[in-house]
Amino acid sequence: PAAALPYFKDAVSALLAWQRASRPGVLPAYDAALLQRELQLFPDWYLAQHKGLALDDATRALLDKTFALIVERNLAAPSVFVHRDFMPRNLMLPRADDPNQRLGVLDFQAVVYGPITYDIACLLRDAFLSWEEDMVLDVTIRYWEQARKAGLMDFDGWSEDFGAFYRAVGWMGLQRHLKVAGIFARLTLRDGKPKY
Repeated sequence: PAAALPYFKDAVSALLAWQRASRPGVLPAYDAALLQRELQLFPDWYLAQHKGLALDDATRALLDKTFALIVERNLAAPSVFVHRDFMPRNLMLPRADDPNQRLGVLDFQAVVYGPITYDIACLLRDAFLSWEEDMVLDVTIRYWEQARKAGLMDFDGWSEDFGAFYRAVGWMGLQRHLKVAGIFARLTLRDGKPKY
């Protein structure tokens, strides 16, 4: 974590620059329909196809109710430009011999306009790297403090209450990981890419 922290600080700076440039109407909306479609990958591909589970009506109803709550919580957040794959594997380190270079970001194919919590959740709750909670908190607090200064946290008491913001990041992380489980199952079963 200590060695990675400078890179995560750079990633936070790059993320905030991206989010400060946000304007509605430029990118497709990350709306309820898209969030729901992504969540549906979990029962369709992970549970049904990968695990071979058939959901009974009661379980299906519970899952639908849970997904509706996840969508509702995530759509309550303010909207900004969302990369949707803002993770270490898509960040390019600057050359060490050139102090003027900045961190590079790759893979803009899925960008949308949606919840401000998505990319910070993506960065710190990565599907490929896991960090202890103190590292996740440290970087998230750094992001939150800078986002407050940039005026991005003027929502529902977030600028005064890190806990409220952090809970919202948790809701977004939950949606993302359910989606990712479905995507990885689909990549394995449909696309023949079991490395995920």
